[in-house]
Amino acid sequence: MRILGLESSCDETGAAVYDDEQGLIAHALHTQIPMHAQYGGVVPELASRDHIKRVVPLVREVTRRAGMQLQDYCAVAYTAGPGLIGALLVGAMAARALAYALNIPAIPVHHMEGHLLAPLLEDPKPAFPFTALLVSGGHTMLIDVRGPGAYHLLGQTVDDAAGEAFDKTAKLLDLPYPGGPHLERLAQGGNSSAYHFPRPMLDRPTADFSFAGLKTAVLNAVQAAKAEGRLNDQVKSDIARCFTDAVTDTLVHKCERALKMTHSKTLVVAGGVSANQAVRQALTALMAERGGQAFFARPEFCTDNGAMIAQAGMMRFKAGQYGPLAVNVFPRWPLDTLALLNG
Repeated sequence: MRILGLESSCDETGAAVYDDEQGLIAHALHTQIPMHAQYGGVVPELASRDHIKRVVPLVREVTRRAGMQLQDYCAVAYTAGPGLIGALLVGAMAARALAYALNIPAIPVHHMEGHLLAPLLEDPKPAFPFTALLVSGGHTMLIDVRGPGAYHLLGQTVDDAAGEAFDKTAKLLDLPYPGGPHLERLAQGGNSSAYHFPRPMLDRPTADFSFAGLKTAVLNAVQAAKAEGRLNDQVKSDIARCFTDAVTDTLVHKCERALKMTHSKTLVVAGGVSANQAVRQALTALMAERGGQAFFARPEFCTDNGAMIAQAGMMRFKAGQYGPLAVNVFPRWPLDTLALLNG
């Protein structure tokens, strides 16, 4: 059985074909980064309009790459939330229309469940149960994953997400949008002892995060350097490095706490920030020290993509969890409200 997956939650349009036995067969992605870069961030209306232009050509492309016809699909999965409502509606309408025309089920998929399960696209795959860190521009959370659909929230950010902190810091340093990858490259030339930025909430006995204070500390450092006329390339590199170290240390500390809570030897790390090499290396080292293993998706599947939606959609399809004929999307959708997968 093969399923078509569509992703359109924000600024990437993705399509993919997933086989229940062979795994990922084909995938394609169109990024809107060049379009939004001139505005310094995502413009929702422009994002929605671009999804409309891209979704049908991408469906045709992945269907061709898979050597299939539209009639060969057993279901269509799509991102139903969370995300930008206009962008979500484009993918949902396309998927629902195609499913109706082909008389096959449409499967609404939770965007964060797609990210959470993305490392299962790799080989070797993590085995359930595991502890997961979802770390992206909109979310930072630790989850006890007992099985597909069985998600218990251990902790989350009480203010800003780690990815948002990366983007805002990059903007303060006049780096192009999106800032995360540029900040990572800039940090490589920085001095790790030039600044000591706070590691918020490490003294609290929870798995919750906070990054607002860290952002403020970076803002103060940048403003002070500007006022003194010394915000040169090296100082920017130093700030980027020390900021990255602060985020990484915080993530490692909170992951260690969560692992003690779950007694797990497996850590799955997903979301856009999981592509950062400093974060990967630190969490890999943490698990090696604990006699366990960390699992990541390849960088292209850390950010939004159709492959993760197709895979999660196949799991929901095999469990018989189909969507209604009505088109419903959920800009806000708590992950722990999902139905358990028992199929």
